[in-house]
Amino acid sequence: MPASSNLKKTQHQTDVLVIGSGAAGLSAALRLAHLGNVTVLSKAEVTEGSTFYAQGGIAAVLHENDSVDSHVADTLIAGGGLCDEAAVRYTIEHSTEAIHWLIDRGVVFSKQDQEYHLTREGGHSQRRIIHSDDATGKAVSTTLVAAVKAEPNIHILEHYIAVDLITEHKLGNEDRENRCVGAYILNLAEDQVETINARFVILATGGASKVYLYTSNPDVASGDGIAMAWRAGCSVANLEFNQFHPTCLYHPEARSFLITEALRGEGAFLRRPNGERFMPEYDDRAELAPRDIVAQTIDHEIKKLGVDCVYLDISHKEPEFIKNHFPTIYNKLLQFGIDMTVDAIPVVPAAHYTCGGVKVGLNSQTDLEGLYAIGEVAYTGLHGANRMASNSLLECLVFAQAAASDIEQQWQAGDNARILPQWDDSQVTDSDEEVVLNHNWHELRQLMWNYVGIVRSDKRLERALRRIELLQQEIHDYYANFKVSNDLIELRNLVVVAELIVRCAQLRKESRGLHFTLDYPRVLDEAIETVLKPLK
Repeated sequence: MPASSNLKKTQHQTDVLVIGSGAAGLSAALRLAHLGNVTVLSKAEVTEGSTFYAQGGIAAVLHENDSVDSHVADTLIAGGGLCDEAAVRYTIEHSTEAIHWLIDRGVVFSKQDQEYHLTREGGHSQRRIIHSDDATGKAVSTTLVAAVKAEPNIHILEHYIAVDLITEHKLGNEDRENRCVGAYILNLAEDQVETINARFVILATGGASKVYLYTSNPDVASGDGIAMAWRAGCSVANLEFNQFHPTCLYHPEARSFLITEALRGEGAFLRRPNGERFMPEYDDRAELAPRDIVAQTIDHEIKKLGVDCVYLDISHKEPEFIKNHFPTIYNKLLQFGIDMTVDAIPVVPAAHYTCGGVKVGLNSQTDLEGLYAIGEVAYTGLHGANRMASNSLLECLVFAQAAASDIEQQWQAGDNARILPQWDDSQVTDSDEEVVLNHNWHELRQLMWNYVGIVRSDKRLERALRRIELLQQEIHDYYANFKVSNDLIELRNLVVVAELIVRCAQLRKESRGLHFTLDYPRVLDEAIETVLKPLK
């Protein structure tokens, strides 16, 4: 974009730009604040992200009966043979340290008889999930937000959405090593695109589950970091593995309310509408089978029986046990006329977690110098073909520390005063075609749900890709001719991610983990990552 002579306070400068305000982004910001200025970008309120809504807990080696080797083994099994064992071991070896760091920051975890209460979830052979009742994410998020707000070197920009990353080559500096030097960001309150110059940029934008019609994620999970990194030249990996949480509340007035896996960990049963249990018919682990198996089984039962949902039942437990362990869920369900102490809960699967993402190393750095990716936006190798329950918040904490450590090693006091060209929107106009944008939104999410959902086929993927390509052209035309908006930016990003998901799925000629295709139902002998690299 051409430079402007009038900067109007739309040029920001910082040492580190963190795009995203979940557990990954906030913990990275806190670990870097002693070095210099850190700016945290948040699309909505700083608490509005997947972390805040996480119910279950954080997996870590915290009990004498548990071990790193046991946690590693469980993760490798759940990952369908596709995990990077070095990344798995690195993550789990740092798990105890990560939990104690949170406790030192003030996070209050649930206790029983003066000891931290550890629960168990699908895929885990031990009770190793530390939690704060059934609202762990809220406890972590609110504690980290308070710590960030108290830190004078951290500046929070709320209601800003990143538009694109700025690199040396994008600026026309072809003689320099390509490096991320900042970003264009849309100030939603002022409806103005601004620039921010940063020595280091950390993507902590979360996943892309909003690409699907039904999701447990908040609205901000629109794949922004994945799409921006791809456009900047970074590789992505394993995006065909989209985790569908088996149990989201099925109710016409409920919006994306997740029923935590911890219910099954504490003995809840999945039942058909006639009250029969069905999971023991499919897997010896029954309700504690990994999420991909449970989600596929529920999907199969719903289609086989021609019903809208199945039921999750914990009413055989004592009412006080249920109320004490799951107060958030209990009170929320009461609002919908469901008393989980006596009623079974209607549930369906919904898109929940993006297991693939921007490819990074153990230091969290992407292919692009100066650019890091942490949390759900990244592909570290931890999850493989299926994320094991409660490993995700752990990954956020461990790889935030890894990114901070790598940045600290590279830190040098220096001049950060480069002036980046302002965004040029002089040739664009305001769009009066919001109805078309809304239609494109719905069409994209519907086709991804229908053709690239829990069960896939070559024909479904081909059909999805053709429609995605048509949508891309329409969205490109809008982006080139109309003023950018939050909806247009997110739609532009989601259609990029949708294409990447489909192309990854087309490359995998087998059924493994979360990727199940009717055309290749068997698992191949060799497990290989699906890596896509942008054309230079």
